Amino acid sequence: MSKLYIVPTPIGNLQDMTFRAVEILKSVQLILAEDTRTSGFLCQHYMINTPLQAYHKDNEHKAVENIVHKIKSGVVMALVSDAGTPAISDPGFLLVRECLKNDVEVECLPGATAFVPALVNSGFPTDRFIFEGFLPHQKGRQKRLQGLAAETRTVVFYESPYRVLKLLNELKEYFGEERNVSISRELTKKFEETFHGTVAEAILHFTQKEPKGEFVVVMEGKSKEEQVAQTNKEKYGK
Repeated sequence: MSKLYIVPTPIGNLQDMTFRAVEILKSVQLILAEDTRTSGFLCQHYMINTPLQAYHKDNEHKAVENIVHKIKSGVVMALVSDAGTPAISDPGFLLVRECLKNDVEVECLPGATAFVPALVNSGFPTDRFIFEGFLPHQKGRQKRLQGLAAETRTVVFYESPYRVLKLLNELKEYFGEERNVSISRELTKKFEETFHGTVAEAILHFTQKEPKGEFVVVMEGKSKEEQVAQTNKEKYGK
């Protein structure tokens, strides 16, 4: 049967790999991997001997048609990313879309995704939230932030250690230094840390302490008080 499995992998701690994920990766005929070296280490740890093939953001557009053709011919495959669930800020969306267009069954296993523990750890409302992932580095970044200015839902961003201070300073500019944030880094790893405080306090914290690891920045939505204050300012000029 033509089938593609989407298999989440640990975001740090290898013990977070599920029994079912290991079983699937052992049973398929080919594993599509964002980085074959990273996935190779994971496979070695769990004694998975399935062949690996590179599938990443630089080759996915060119490779997707050939991959779908192979799956339709009977090659059962699994897609993994370096960490977490494929297609969540990682390659995968294009392949899933093309598989569905070509009547190829897609099955996504449940598993690790960095923003979920970071969101829960934040203490902000989780019933309604927005996942923004990585903001554009340049073009469209300002427009995206401006569009979130009136957002009342919790907002989740991914950011690298090299740009997290830039993001925090932008949050200060567009949302105010008193807006509350929760910033998680190195989730599930030895040096896991979650910072809670205002944007201003977060800027001070990560200015004094060099940012390291991958970051999930969770921002509190616009409060009712902020909304009322803005309405009064627009209506009465104060």
